[in-house]
Order: sequence, then structure tokens, then C-alpha cells
Amino acid sequence: MGRSQQTFSKSEKEKKRLKKREDKRKKMEARKLEKEESGTTGIPLAYVDHNGNLTDTPPDPSLKVKVKAKNIVLGVPQKEDSDEEFDPVRKGKVSFYDSSKGFGFIIDTETNEKHFTHVSGIIDEIMENDKVTFELEKGQRGMNAVKVKKA
Repeated sequence: MGRSQQTFSKSEKEKKRLKKREDKRKKMEARKLEKEESGTTGIPLAYVDHNGNLTDTPPDPSLKVKVKAKNIVLGVPQKEDSDEEFDPVRKGKVSFYDSSKGFGFIIDTETNEKHFTHVSGIIDEIMENDKVTFELEKGQRGMNAVKVKKA
């Protein structure tokens, strides 16, 4: 004779499913009885007024603000021309420089950030603790100081 195809786990899953269905039916009947006893119609409606607050009264249509589709900006707004010109030249102090290897670091006086500099981006001869002017350029590992001159 063949064995039953009904395993223990299958029967347990079926019991859970039937129990869940019965609980759902009982909750539905309880809501129906509560509705009949209290006379409420169910979930009350909530409205959003012109300030974005939730209220139980409908908003006044005269306070509705019309927005044209062309005025909606998606993404980053475009940069407006400003009167100030950005000065790319920065001032700093050489914190470390190895002339034999041809690289060093400059600390920006305004932001106190350390920037790498290479001999290819240096115009004047520099030493440690020299005050310099420089420009920043995007490098492989961050911003690099280029066009380095003694101040």
C-alpha cells in the first residue's frame, strides 16, 4: 500500500491557514456588530487644508492655489549668475615637501584642509613652512594643489 502524501508540515500549514481565515471572519463580524451598535458609518474622512494640515472639514475652494506645470522644477535648479566672481587662487602653507621625491602637502589657511602637490604642479622652488598661493584641481584621490607659487 502507498504512503499518505499528507506530511506533518503540510497539515500544520493547513491548520494555520484555516485558523487565520477563522480569525479574519470573527474580526469582520465584530466590526459589523460594533457598527450596528454605535451607528457609525466606519472610518471618518480626513481632508488636507491649504496649509497642509489634516482637518475633518473639506477645504475652502477659494483658497486653492493654482500651479502651472512649467513652473515646477524637477532636479537641481540652474545656477544663477552672481555678482561675485569666484577667485580660484588660494593661500596656504607648505606642511611637508620632499624635493628628492617631488611631492608634498599644503595646508589651506582658510579651510585648514591638506592638499597634495606634485613637482609637476609647482612653479617656484618651495620648502617646508613657506607661504604659497595655489589653485585646486581634481586628482585621482581628491583635490590637488597646482600652479604653486611662493607668496
